[in-house]
Amino acid sequence: MHIRTRFAPSPTGFIHLGNLRSALYPWAFARHNKGDFILRIEDTDLERSTQEAVDVIIEGMSWLGLDLDEGPIYQMQRIDRYREVIKQMLEAGLAYPCYMSEDELNRLRDQQMANKEKPRYNGLWRPEPGKTLPAIPEGVLPVIRFRNPIGGSVIWDDAVKGQIEISNDELDDLVIARPDGTPTYNFCVVVDDLDMKITHVIRGDDHVNNTPRQINIMKALGGIPPVYAHLPTVLNDSGEKMSKRNGAMSVRDYQKAGYLPEAILNYLARLGWSHGDAEVFTKEQFVDWFDLASLGRSPAQHNPEKLLWLNHQYIQHSDPKKLAQATKPFAHELGINTEQGPDFVQVVDLLKGRANTLIEIAEGAKLFYLPAPIHTPEQIAENIPAAIIPVIKDLIYALQNSEPTKEGYGAAFKQVLAQHQLKMPALAMPVRYALFATTQTPAIDSVLVVMGKDEAIQRLSKLV
Repeated sequence: MHIRTRFAPSPTGFIHLGNLRSALYPWAFARHNKGDFILRIEDTDLERSTQEAVDVIIEGMSWLGLDLDEGPIYQMQRIDRYREVIKQMLEAGLAYPCYMSEDELNRLRDQQMANKEKPRYNGLWRPEPGKTLPAIPEGVLPVIRFRNPIGGSVIWDDAVKGQIEISNDELDDLVIARPDGTPTYNFCVVVDDLDMKITHVIRGDDHVNNTPRQINIMKALGGIPPVYAHLPTVLNDSGEKMSKRNGAMSVRDYQKAGYLPEAILNYLARLGWSHGDAEVFTKEQFVDWFDLASLGRSPAQHNPEKLLWLNHQYIQHSDPKKLAQATKPFAHELGINTEQGPDFVQVVDLLKGRANTLIEIAEGAKLFYLPAPIHTPEQIAENIPAAIIPVIKDLIYALQNSEPTKEGYGAAFKQVLAQHQLKMPALAMPVRYALFATTQTPAIDSVLVVMGKDEAIQRLSKLV
């Protein structure tokens, strides 16, 4: 079997991590099996669907490296195909026009609920042998309903949830086309999955209730249902279903917050799937390991702290050149001219060990691109003890004669500290303040490597 999977979002403007997980798993399954991954845009909801929302979906997938084999394919561009299938179904007796108005349907449902019955269409317009249908009302455009099988059950082996059985008596005759002829979601999905030869449908378990209807339509059209894998819900950190309403961040928000796509992908992979005790792994490893049998059955809970930790891991072990390139836009937003001053790659390499996000690296980099501080006498007196001034003078001399390396600068500090019988903080803190007007910097010998000997000596010399 040639594996074909799909991600089929509705373009309604907001795509969060839970949505993207529904793209990641079918992508990984297709890649693992050397199959095809298709993006299908389910845009039949004309009121809410926008091209901007489509762009957000495509950007988010591209950012994560979820490459496509086909698509995006838009349902609204396939309207003629859906209408052709509906016509065939009407001719074959698989569907029928229903003239029950919305008011009649609402009254029926109210009555059923008052009788403590499940609200459902009662089959009034369903043609049956020997049945006389009501007179067609004038000026009323019908909906088209699918003739759902009566009796028996829909049974499928869900790759995540195990065997699921739904009685056909629980399902009424689904509307597959609205009065204006626009096809409905559950019908379009079936035609698309058949036409696109989808073999595996991996999606959220909010679609479980749709599945029996889709299986029945698919079988009526002569198709073989794909393998279904319904993923448990992703909950937010408060235990509620992840959604915009509950404070979920969009993919763009994570980009703007300075997260690396590799970290997001790794995190998403673990939201409902596992491979032994592996916590940090590459995209290639994930694809190599991925299978449906390892998908979890319990709801996954979003953990912002875990995601931040993962982002730190990826930043810490990133190639400095690539990391610098990713950090530059954030640095430029802060007004840093990365083309003037210290080598930006060196600056990023120095700062990455402590940073959780690219924004933190950019903020740390500001120190190296600001003009040399001008200290008032009061600031000097408060932050640089008078007794340290002669020590700084000896340090300047030692630095002038040292190798311009971390080891060389470290040796210069040790020499001066031994000479004056001082401990490192007594000298390092005043030196930091002299260089940057702050005592919070990375290791001073590493700072000097990035800043450069000449600039450091020039700034220190202003004090002596």
